[in-house]
Amino acid sequence: MMRIGILTSSRADYGIYLPLLKVIGNDRFFELKIIAFGTHLSPFHGYTLNQIISDGFEVPFQIESMIAGDSSNAISTAMALTSLKFADFWKNHKNDFDLVLCLGDRYEMFAAVVAGIPFGIKYAHLHGGEKTLGAIDDVLRHSITLASKYHFVSCEAHRRRVSKLIESENNIFNVGSLSLDNLNSLSILSKEEFFDRFNVNLNLPTILVTIHPETVSGENNTSHVDEMVNALLKLKNYQILITLPNADTHGSFIRYRFLQLANESNGRISCHENLGQEGYFSAMKYCDFLLGNTSSGIIEAASFQKWVINLGNRQQGRQQSDNIINAPFICNNIIDAVHKIEKNLIYNGTNVYFKENTAKSICSILKGLK
Repeated sequence: MMRIGILTSSRADYGIYLPLLKVIGNDRFFELKIIAFGTHLSPFHGYTLNQIISDGFEVPFQIESMIAGDSSNAISTAMALTSLKFADFWKNHKNDFDLVLCLGDRYEMFAAVVAGIPFGIKYAHLHGGEKTLGAIDDVLRHSITLASKYHFVSCEAHRRRVSKLIESENNIFNVGSLSLDNLNSLSILSKEEFFDRFNVNLNLPTILVTIHPETVSGENNTSHVDEMVNALLKLKNYQILITLPNADTHGSFIRYRFLQLANESNGRISCHENLGQEGYFSAMKYCDFLLGNTSSGIIEAASFQKWVINLGNRQQGRQQSDNIINAPFICNNIIDAVHKIEKNLIYNGTNVYFKENTAKSICSILKGLK
């Protein structure tokens, strides 16, 4: 039996992990051990540990590491606290795992991984080799790559970048994006079920909006949100469904402005802390298009045949399918992009991140590493 640890720090990485967790959990070759930390244990972010448990998974390791606030100092302190907590965790549990999977580029993930380096923890990294020019994530992601022994990347361009980073062609596997693996079998809510759960009528023309702060040029976030709010106020023919930002530097300001906007909109604009994977992908299926700067627009939306207006620099550097329309955080440019989409609402192209049976491919590779 191969003992697999799964580091999950947020609703975002858990949603990506989910198809792999299901395959590993149903294979007796593996012993699955989930390590939940970060916003999973934060009531402010919806305490999404409950989602993991409700999906039928045991969570033997739960590590509280979040602090209040999202200033640069608060984020830096949270990183230090997470590393401190994981220093004790790895000390006590370093022999409990044959391999630990880590995903993406979050600062919490970086802190947990770095703390394990002196203990010789063997990591496998998912979604390495990507670039996000508008966020500090590149530094964190590439550091996690360098700390890892095995690499599961989402496309050929990212495989080449990981190869350059580690100065080797070995142990890099182009398996596609794990988050796309179960879209065909994913349970999608009907419009009626979505209304009952979230009080949002998806029979209306709807824009799905997610904005995260740009952490490289944080001084621009205020003007970005102002331009975004002005654009949303002008798009009166649409219902606006907003998912609130994650725990990034200065994310609370964006959260406050959107909640304020929703309160003043007479119901046309709504904000949601966490739709869950089922709810979020249901909203993606039924919405007219996506607007914002989230990675789900870059990676998943093409598989739903949805156009995406990708704003600013946060996702610049990632490979893009042809459904992406890039625009700056300028109100008139956003409106122009909407008009462009309105001429042809359905995207009929492919998704550069899609490969068949990604989770099964990863498990097959893991078995070969034993």
